[in-house]
Amino acid sequence: MARESLERFVDGVLEENPIPCYCWNRREKQGSPDGVGEEEEVSETLYGRKSLFREIGLVCFGGRSSEREEKRGSRSRSRWSDCGCESCVSSLGKEEEKLYLMVREPSQGIVLCTMDSGLLRSKLARTGNYRGNSFENVIFLHGFLSSSSMWVETVFPNLSEVAKRDFRMFAVDLLGFGRSPKPTNCMYGLKEHLEMIEKSVVKPFQLSSFHLVAHSMGCMIALALAEKYPESIRSVTLIAPKSCHVGMDLEAIHMEKVITLSFINPIHIPLDLNFMITDLTKHTHHSAWHTMHNVICGSMKLMDKHLEVVKKAAIPVKIIQGDKDQVVPLECSYNMKSRLPLADLKIITNADHNTVMIGREKVFTRDLEQIWFASIKSKLS
Repeated sequence: MARESLERFVDGVLEENPIPCYCWNRREKQGSPDGVGEEEEVSETLYGRKSLFREIGLVCFGGRSSEREEKRGSRSRSRWSDCGCESCVSSLGKEEEKLYLMVREPSQGIVLCTMDSGLLRSKLARTGNYRGNSFENVIFLHGFLSSSSMWVETVFPNLSEVAKRDFRMFAVDLLGFGRSPKPTNCMYGLKEHLEMIEKSVVKPFQLSSFHLVAHSMGCMIALALAEKYPESIRSVTLIAPKSCHVGMDLEAIHMEKVITLSFINPIHIPLDLNFMITDLTKHTHHSAWHTMHNVICGSMKLMDKHLEVVKKAAIPVKIIQGDKDQVVPLECSYNMKSRLPLADLKIITNADHNTVMIGREKVFTRDLEQIWFASIKSKLS
């Protein structure tokens, strides 16, 4: 792509150690005696595009030295194409940081956890709410270019008194988005996203069972999480999930343009929900570009395996999508329903990719609660 070629060229001019070409990395991995598993490879959409700058040798400035630096994971500053704000660079070089969480304890307000679940865990243990098993856990996963604010400002304020009393909510800023770490030596594939959710939520809070609610890109991560923890998942709610394969290069271009344009469309952003605009500044070029390719595009090859495990484990699944969605084709939800015959599919009239939730927050939250209570009832029966 022309944009990628231009950025590679400017990387070489402006950076001491630009990020190396994926074609070089791929050749090295293919020649490695250890080999590379399919889950560890980056998406095909990051490989092998024709590049005028590459062909005439203008993208090689610092290339070989940068490869050695990347292997050591020693990048210590943001790229020229990132804004360089505190949110972008605060996590560089720090290996032990966790995801940013917004946690709502049963019968309490929201507890803020800034990438340090250990401190929050200690606090909850002292209040007597941490180790109890009398409440249900829900993990919320946002979509592309979004954050935990999507859930905190739409679902959390509209919970019923019963849900406030009986459910503990975890709204996560996914790796590379919101206030979570944005490492530059990360490929932002499903593996990395899952590891950070485990390290930040599942293991620190010792979650033996939990519900999943995910929007758009988050649906792919939710299904991967369900495939890894089938015995722990109470229910999965997928809002506007992507499940169909359209051809990777075309898909990458389409998703980059359409998702961004849909997300920032001012017609669909109420004034009291301006967090959607703020979220657009809470990622880096590296984290967004790689997540788009390696999750939105690259995870398609793993979708069948994830769905098969979910089907075999008989996990309750609810699929919700607006009939005016211009980002994810409506066929994707029908396709997923065909793969999960027992899933409940609900098409919302006159709703698009975002207004399927925003603008109908109370109704949407009631729908979520019905799913949670129904899954609990079926477990008990």
